[in-house]
Amino acid sequence: MVVGSLLAGEGEAAGVSDADAASGIRAALERGAGAAVDQLGRTDGFLGNPKVKIPLPGYLKDVSKLARLTGQQKQVDDLVTAMNRAAEAAVPEAKTLLVSAVKSMSVDDARRIVSGGDDSVTKFFAVKTRQPLGEKFLPIVTRETEKVGLAAQYNALAGKAAAMGLMKGEDASIERYVTGKALDGLYFMIAEEEKKIRRDPIGTGSALLAKVFGT
Repeated sequence: MVVGSLLAGEGEAAGVSDADAASGIRAALERGAGAAVDQLGRTDGFLGNPKVKIPLPGYLKDVSKLARLTGQQKQVDDLVTAMNRAAEAAVPEAKTLLVSAVKSMSVDDARRIVSGGDDSVTKFFAVKTRQPLGEKFLPIVTRETEKVGLAAQYNALAGKAAAMGLMKGEDASIERYVTGKALDGLYFMIAEEEKKIRRDPIGTGSALLAKVFGT
């Protein structure tokens, strides 16, 4: 891959400078981030995509089986739907921060992304945006999950399960659990978009991306 040698210091010889290579990576990630937000931040963006659909935490899956037997399955289904709708409502708030992170990317950041393997993009965005995005997502997720009466019951039950060591403490709050899963799904989809660009840079229609990511 050309970009690998560029950021190793051979850019001028290959016809593209390190600065252009970094610009190409910025363009790829900005494109990928925008596409991921557009895919997830709509109705069924999470709920209709099995790769990122947010399930109940492990222990509560067993509880949902009991609920099915006691005629409360609809309540559980409604909660799962609300969890995913909350994520879909929160994700559009991510675009500004993601674009800002990309624009502030240095050549060193670009080098780490190229040499860091398949999860390098996820790591980059997680380091730069996970904490501030979590703060933005949480109130939106809270508002959406409060619409479902079972959410309070979830938190009460999950709190007991966490105290017994049956589930992670961060999963004991439905709002924080959904916020974390929404971020996981967002970074996953960004990585998927970046893979597409790497596989077919010419197909992006960008001359710079084709030059940087082409072989």
